[in-house]
Amino acid sequence: MDARETTEAFIASAEAHSAHNYHPLPVVVATADGAWMTDVEGRRFLDMLAGYSALNFGHGNRRLIEAAKAQLDRVTLTSRAFHHDRFADFCRELAALCGMEMVLPMNTGAEAVETAVKTARKWGYRVRGVPAGMAKIVVAGNNFHGRTTTVISFSTDPEARADFGPYTPGFEIVPYGDLTALRAAVTENTVAVLLEPIQGEAGVLVPPAGYLPAVRELTRERNVLFVADEIQSGLGRTGRTFACEHEGVVPDMYVLGKALGGGVVPVSAVVSSAEVLGVFRPGEHGSTFGGNPLACAVALEVIAMLRSGEYQERAARLGERLHRELGRLKDSGHVTAVRGRGLWAGVDIAPAHGTGREVSERLLERGVLVKDTHGVTVRIAPPLVISEEDLDWGLAQLRAVLGA
Repeated sequence: MDARETTEAFIASAEAHSAHNYHPLPVVVATADGAWMTDVEGRRFLDMLAGYSALNFGHGNRRLIEAAKAQLDRVTLTSRAFHHDRFADFCRELAALCGMEMVLPMNTGAEAVETAVKTARKWGYRVRGVPAGMAKIVVAGNNFHGRTTTVISFSTDPEARADFGPYTPGFEIVPYGDLTALRAAVTENTVAVLLEPIQGEAGVLVPPAGYLPAVRELTRERNVLFVADEIQSGLGRTGRTFACEHEGVVPDMYVLGKALGGGVVPVSAVVSSAEVLGVFRPGEHGSTFGGNPLACAVALEVIAMLRSGEYQERAARLGERLHRELGRLKDSGHVTAVRGRGLWAGVDIAPAHGTGREVSERLLERGVLVKDTHGVTVRIAPPLVISEEDLDWGLAQLRAVLGA
């Protein structure tokens, strides 16, 4: 069996034995280091997606691997039935990084969003005095907050919603970036406004300048929680610790995940004030693995790395390089739009060059891995540790694919 047959055999076996809920590019990764991955055929690929920002610090980051290895020899799981010696440090340090007071740890981003929804509702009933069962949360169209039943209930993506009803009530959807619609949607029963500061899955959509500060002002004025889903946009990706910082906004609640686990273990969290997270009592919410010792050990190292500011500065500096080069492709007509901040971009491919999927497949053949979304868009989000030379090489492959 030659190498190509090996790839095809892996893919055929996966197709035969797993549900077809993804449509991966035809590559089978075997090893990875930094910004590079190697497949079962020995071909090397530049990772320009970074696990949708879960791998902000690159594959196999030595600091994170060593933190995990050290914890593996001690204790990996206790459940929250007991205290463990990494938990307090994790909660204290993450709260400090966010400028908040309390942390409620979970595992996946979707779990964290569900936790934020439950928190906002409970706060609304216990603190705001909203009548029982009447709490409303305002969200934005084209959002992506996960794929649980509750979360897809306020999705506008037909693929995410179809055949999964009945849906959970209690949400009102308004156009992203439309402050007038948002203002009209907030009523006496609204407990929260839940937004992505930059919409990732929608194509890296950046809201109009001034929108996030206006949302902050409106929610404060109406005594409504502003919940920022920074699962993709947070922890260095945009050139700041949080995307909200670009407009000087501090929400009432951060929803974090992906990069918080360093690409090693799933770690997510809701971070807020003592007034908000203080509404929970024992038994009302939880997770067997949430805040486990291994997760806390890795996340503590992630937090320490972010405190240095090195990765945020790098994302800002290399992000300028990325957007400058992508802007030239737009000026030449090879792409129709470029959006994003820092080392994060959504690139709309000109129709003459094919779909986003087709461009992604052609890039794969040239040794670059990206992923499409919504037909025409290619998402670019390399690890923050990527070198200037590798970034330039990856962009050169995109120019070649587009004939630029």
